[in-house]
Amino acid sequence: MAQVLEFKLPDLGEGLTEAEIVRWLVEVGDVVAVDQPVVEVETAKAMVEVPCPYGGVVTARFGEEGMELPVGAPLITVAVGAPASGSSMEAVEVPDTQGAKAAASSQGSGNVLVGYGTSEAPARRRRVRPDRPAPTSAPQAPAVAEPRDGRARTAEQADGPLAVISPLVRRLARENGLDLRELTGSGPDGLILRADVEYALRAAAVQGRTPTAAPAPHPRVAAQPTVTTAPAAVSAGTRVPLKGVRGAVADKLSRSRREIPDATCWVDADATELMRARTAMNAAGTKISLLALLARICTAALARFPELNSFVDQEAREIVRLDHVHLGFAAQTERGLVVPVVRDAHARDTEGLNAEFARLTESARTGTLTPGDLTGGTFTLNNYGVFGVDGSTPIINHPEAAMLGVGRIIPKPWVHEGQLAVRQVVQLSLTFDHRVCDGGTAGGFLRYVADCVEQPAVLLRTL
Repeated sequence: MAQVLEFKLPDLGEGLTEAEIVRWLVEVGDVVAVDQPVVEVETAKAMVEVPCPYGGVVTARFGEEGMELPVGAPLITVAVGAPASGSSMEAVEVPDTQGAKAAASSQGSGNVLVGYGTSEAPARRRRVRPDRPAPTSAPQAPAVAEPRDGRARTAEQADGPLAVISPLVRRLARENGLDLRELTGSGPDGLILRADVEYALRAAAVQGRTPTAAPAPHPRVAAQPTVTTAPAAVSAGTRVPLKGVRGAVADKLSRSRREIPDATCWVDADATELMRARTAMNAAGTKISLLALLARICTAALARFPELNSFVDQEAREIVRLDHVHLGFAAQTERGLVVPVVRDAHARDTEGLNAEFARLTESARTGTLTPGDLTGGTFTLNNYGVFGVDGSTPIINHPEAAMLGVGRIIPKPWVHEGQLAVRQVVQLSLTFDHRVCDGGTAGGFLRYVADCVEQPAVLLRTL
């Protein structure tokens, strides 16, 4: 005797409203345990394995790999208390087993995603019918869409079937004046996806007209660029959707440029003594990265110039100065640029910073960073010297107030103690929000960082 429970895509935290299915970890008919991961999804911030709060037999799976689902959309259904695949089950509802009662009454295990909690327990129940195979892909969209204001449309009121279930897709189309009834969806059973709407908007923009109708887009394939045929007036090319991490980075950088009046100052510094100090540290024990040393200098500088560890609350028209430093650092990965965050960097010594950088860098490399690892930063350190460049004018990581950029360290002619010598020189640049401080504060911060790079003993005064 079994009760079928529906598990929906949970709230993944940090304002995320949708996720793309990357890989299914279970098949229909598989037996799953409580809190067993059932699907791997990609959000705008990270790859996440989603565990199911119910134990039982998977009876249905909704959505194909590469498909985007909004939060709250069905993921799988699980027959709780059901026998394994191949056993007979009655097609009637019966009293719950002890395990089914616990799952239904306790809102799941509580561990749908660590740190984010379990979403509301599903109230919907369905009978298990052994003579009717369960669906293995996304459910057929309703024939008539329901507007967001709650007023249902009848078949007579609608001009035709509207195969769209995502409120995000409806909003995107509405805000851009796109008639969804003119689209052919590329999802299962003609379901209209966000990619369909975005393709139609791009096609309309190329043709220079208001988007009231658009050609059907090519089917979306997970983790591959979509190749489309452009209108005759435009050369054909490869189109890469701005989605996932790449799309989130694009949105954040654009917002930073729109909202933050930034300015940049820079200085060359002689890093010879810093490199010697690092060599001595490494000879004495744990290998210390250059990034960890620079991070320790940053936290000391922010203690002296707290104006740069802040953000602007535009609605309240206030500058919010923070009493903790969550230090982000830019990391280039196969999935694009990500900014992992070292929590409470101000409370860590150099070895502690080094260990946390190593952990987060490895997670970035393997694609296992969590949304919590990628959010909440208050100041960012960007070592673009690894790309072999000397300088840059970084774009501030919104809503932070500043970013320190570090170029490559290379031998250059330098006047040292009154004599021309070859020294290890680095360019340091600071981009800052001019609303939180004036140039004097920014210059003081950067000069202190440069002094610590040139004479590491300066840092000992603050330890």
